[in-house]
Amino acid sequence: MADLQQVRAAKVRLRVALTGREGVGGIGITRVGDGYCLRVNVSRPADGAGLPVAVDGVHVVVRVTGPIRAHT
Repeated sequence: MADLQQVRAAKVRLRVALTGREGVGGIGITRVGDGYCLRVNVSRPADGAGLPVAVDGVHVVVRVTGPIRAHT
């Protein structure tokens, strides 16, 4: 499992790679067991197609959150 420093570096690379990609609502870090991995929030299951399964050895999980909107 990746340590926090490794995951933070991978997050920067993934954010650059996914900039402007339709359906991606956010990229974050999440705890898994004793380590961490990256999580990509997408609007629909199809938006997760083609996303990498790992970045620099850090596992990437995809979570379908639906559209993200500001609350008024």
